[in-house]
Amino acid sequence: MSQRSHAHIRDFHDDDLEGIVRLWELSHDRGETPVYSLAEVIASCQADHAVVAVSGDRILGAAVGRAAHAQGWIVFFRIDDDRTPALDAERIGAALLDRLERRMAPLGLGKLSVIVSDAAQGVPHLTGNGFEVRHHLRYFERPLPVQRRELDLLKEVGGRILPRRLWHNVAGMAREKLLLEERLVTPLAHPELAARYGVLPPRAVMLFGPPGTGKTTFAKAVASRLGWPFVEVFPSRLADSPAGLPAALRQTFEVIAELEHAVVFIDEVEEIASRRRGDPPSPTQGVTNELLKLLSEFRELEGRLLICATNFVRALDAAFLRHGRFDYVLPIGLPDADARRAIWIRYVPAGVVDGIDLDALVDASEGLTPADIEYAVRRAAQDALAGALQGAPVATTTGAIVLPDVDESPVQLETRHYQRALRSTRATVSKSAVRDFLEDIDALARL
Repeated sequence: MSQRSHAHIRDFHDDDLEGIVRLWELSHDRGETPVYSLAEVIASCQADHAVVAVSGDRILGAAVGRAAHAQGWIVFFRIDDDRTPALDAERIGAALLDRLERRMAPLGLGKLSVIVSDAAQGVPHLTGNGFEVRHHLRYFERPLPVQRRELDLLKEVGGRILPRRLWHNVAGMAREKLLLEERLVTPLAHPELAARYGVLPPRAVMLFGPPGTGKTTFAKAVASRLGWPFVEVFPSRLADSPAGLPAALRQTFEVIAELEHAVVFIDEVEEIASRRRGDPPSPTQGVTNELLKLLSEFRELEGRLLICATNFVRALDAAFLRHGRFDYVLPIGLPDADARRAIWIRYVPAGVVDGIDLDALVDASEGLTPADIEYAVRRAAQDALAGALQGAPVATTTGAIVLPDVDESPVQLETRHYQRALRSTRATVSKSAVRDFLEDIDALARL
């Protein structure tokens, strides 16, 4: 039965030195010839920036960095591969690099670089997380997505830098990912290649589909894939501005225009871009008019992408979906079989997943959203726990509940527990909503 390393990432403590020494010696013993001496690594741990991956009292990995002028250097990066399965090592490595980057971002760095030996263990982690190889020198670097001057602007609009591997974490949904990769990511990440084929990088895209199908997840994954800051605009919050929603929207987009790159996301955009009706104009019509103006101005800016999402694409104002405003109108449907399998694996406890009939659960959960499946998993777990606690006596002298010894008489989570929970799970998306979605694809999708 497979086991997972439940590691968490935190800042370095002085008590971690022994673990750092062990990791450095592990690199040396493997013939990797660390670029920096043990003394230099320890000095940077104490004086510069260091983060560690911890499981219990063991250090499973570490990343140590220092800054010089506008250049950041990773002086030590290592995962204990003897104690960490390959998939967990990949996840831990990505988390360590992301945490170290966030620690060092306020220093005003322009690049984060690494020099490693030919035999260094960490090369796949680096190349898989945005670093590029400089041939012959084995030199790695990746641009930081936000420069120091932009941090305050990003904070002002509630933006943030997302982990770099969100795109890879979206399992299944191969058709949707291929569309987003071809239509959005490639032209924006490689504008020279796009120009060679006469492809204009997109400026705005609409995602539509039933509620809970992962539109927000895809928007974040695109930002992660590009390595751009993610700014989510909440019209409901901006509506509280004394200047009113239209003015607050304009002010937000003016700040975004000062960023070098950004993926801007507006969810449930139908709330502020619904069909305009009646005379005189309603307050909603004023907001729609302002958003149309902002969209036109936004399209003139390079290095930015607006992603809007809606559950009700047919409710949007016709002018909003007109050609020249949104480059693509892309459907995001219910999770396919591969995506449902990944969701089950994500939520079923690691200690029991190997004994579960995943094929049966994948088939039985067709038509459910990711949130529906998560609910079924949690319900099954809660019912199993309730079964384990049945008959637990109460100590009348202290009022404390004496828990049963589950190691002696465990209530095992089995496929039938999840199947029973599925029978009690109401699908978020009705069959009529699915039919409407398919009709909207034929009538409104622009791929």
